[in-house]
Amino acid sequence: DYGLTVDEKPEVAEKFKFTTVKGSQFKQPLLEFSGACAGCGETPYAKLVTQLFGDRMFIANATGCSSIWGASAPATPYTTNKKGFGPAWMNSLFEDNAEFGLGMALGQNAIRKRLAGYVAEIKDATDNADLKAACEGYLDTITDSTASRPAKKTLVDKDELAKKSMWIFGGDGWAYDIGFGGLDHVIASGENVNILVFDTEVYSNTGGQSSKATPIGSVAQFAAAGKGVKKKDLAAIAMSYGYVYTAQVAMGADNNQVLKAMVEAESYNGPSIIIAYAPCINHGIKGGMGIAQLEEKKAVDAGYWNLFRYDPRLAAEGKNPFQLDSKAPTASYRDFIMGEVRYNALTRKFPERAEQLFTEAEKFAEQKYAHLERIASFEDAT
Repeated sequence: DYGLTVDEKPEVAEKFKFTTVKGSQFKQPLLEFSGACAGCGETPYAKLVTQLFGDRMFIANATGCSSIWGASAPATPYTTNKKGFGPAWMNSLFEDNAEFGLGMALGQNAIRKRLAGYVAEIKDATDNADLKAACEGYLDTITDSTASRPAKKTLVDKDELAKKSMWIFGGDGWAYDIGFGGLDHVIASGENVNILVFDTEVYSNTGGQSSKATPIGSVAQFAAAGKGVKKKDLAAIAMSYGYVYTAQVAMGADNNQVLKAMVEAESYNGPSIIIAYAPCINHGIKGGMGIAQLEEKKAVDAGYWNLFRYDPRLAAEGKNPFQLDSKAPTASYRDFIMGEVRYNALTRKFPERAEQLFTEAEKFAEQKYAHLERIASFEDAT
C-alpha cells in the first residue's frame, strides 16, 4: 500500500485512488508543523509531494526558505508514517544542490543495479516457479515504483529494491540564478530526478533581493525602481531539450493540474522539473498571506502566470507533448499586480516609470500566452 491513514478501511483506498485530488488527501502528510511564514506558498506543494511519494522519497534541498522551514532547529517538519517510512532529507549549498541531488540518484542507481544482478542470479539458480516469476517481474519493472521485492531475506540491502523517488527542492534564487548551471547540467544528463522549484519571484530568505525570476516592473532590493527586464523563462529552457518533463503549476488555481504534474513527473523515467508559483510575504498581498491560494488563482486568471505540462512520452507517440492547462485571461493583469505592494509601490515613487514598465509587462504577458497557444495547437510532435 502507499501508507494510507485509512489502512483499516481498504475499501476507501480502493474507491479513491491516491493519484486523484480527493484520494491523495486520505494519505498522511509527511510534512507537518513547518517553521514557514503563515500562508507560505511553498509548503503546500512540499506537503502534497510527501503525501504522494513520501514513504520512499529522498530530498536534496537547496539552501533558502525551503531549507529553513524544512529544518528549523531543533526540529524538522518531515515525519514518518505509521510503518516508520518517511522522506530522507538533506540540505546542500545554494550553488550545488542540483549536483548534490544527482549524486544521490546515481548512488541509488548503483545499489539497485547491483541488487538487480543478485535477483538475476536468484532467477537463474532457483527451480521454484513462483520465485522465478517474481524475479522476472522485478527485473521487467525495475524502473516502476510498484516493482515487487523477491527473495528479500537473501539481500542485505532489501529496502533498496524498490524504486526511490528522488526529488530536488529549491527556490527561484537557486534554480534561476546561483544554482542554474548545476540545474541545467542535471536536466541535461537524462537521469531520473525530479526538481521542484518554489518560485516566489524573489530571493525570499535573504531579504527580498531581485532574482532572474523577478518579473518586469516588480520592486525588490537591487531593483528599487522596478526591474527593467522581463523574467527568465526557465520552463522554455527545460522544454528545449525535448526529453525533460516540464510543468508550470499553481495550486490555488488548479489543484488537479498540480497533482497530475507531480504524478506524471515522478513516473517519467528521466529528468523532470516542476515550477510552482508560490506567493510570499515579500509580495505584500493586499488582504495578507491568508489568501495566498486565492492569489494564485488571480494570477492565472489575469494571465500573470500560465499553467502547462510538457511530457516527452507523448512526442514518442507522435503527439504534441505540450498541454496548455490554463484558459485565456479573463481578468485584468493591471488590477492583479496593483493588489501587491511589490508593484503598486512603484506607482507612488516613480509613476511614469511604473506606467511604462507595467504596459510592457501586460504586452509580454499577452505575447507569452499567444505563444503557448500556438505551441499547444500543433497537431503532433512535429
